[in-house]
Amino acid sequence: MWIGKIEEYILYEDKEVLVCHKPAGMAVQNSRVGAMDMESALKNYLAGKDCGKLPYLGIIHRLDQPVEGVVVFAKTSRAAGELSRQISSGEMGKIYLAVTSQRPVSKAGELVDHLKKDGRSNTSFVTTVNDPGGKEARLRYEMLEEATYGDKCKYLVRIKLDTGRHHQIRVQMAHAGMPLLGDRKYNPQDKGEVALGLCSSCLTFCHPATKKKMTFETVPQGAAFQGFEMIKE
Repeated sequence: MWIGKIEEYILYEDKEVLVCHKPAGMAVQNSRVGAMDMESALKNYLAGKDCGKLPYLGIIHRLDQPVEGVVVFAKTSRAAGELSRQISSGEMGKIYLAVTSQRPVSKAGELVDHLKKDGRSNTSFVTTVNDPGGKEARLRYEMLEEATYGDKCKYLVRIKLDTGRHHQIRVQMAHAGMPLLGDRKYNPQDKGEVALGLCSSCLTFCHPATKKKMTFETVPQGAAFQGFEMIKE
């Protein structure tokens, strides 16, 4: 949850990059009127450090508003170009932790689908290979732990994205019979009040200036992740 101090969410900062833990419920950019977003909060923070000078902040990638986790921003145009290249070439590694409301059929596996986005409803869905509007989506998952909430069970899953499609994890997991806990959009049977159980827990990239490999991890804060032994501060 956003507490109004962006400094509390900064994991790393130097002259080229700024890495943050985006809280669930906060947009990366272009939030609704009257609500703070990551871009605005970080620009305010950077301007305050440099006597009000308008800072450069490049948005490299995004997380959906209900999703928490690690996000990297560029502080120079050169860094933005290099980090964007790593995104496009698949060199930037992304690991997610997710909580499913159904036990995975297999403890580990790979999901390969073709997804198509519906801009009117801001949703995506699985389509056929021959659909010209569809794009291949691939991810690998591994079940890590089982826990209980109330009189039900939930399952902690590690997910490695091989592609980056709109709502990819949420759509593919639901389609495979493993909907995420708290995902009312793709799991309408979920009538609970727990927020979406999805966190970008680990991000790996090469520093745009030094070329050093950098890895940043964060611990999920959402209520869906409570009760798992593997997730502790």
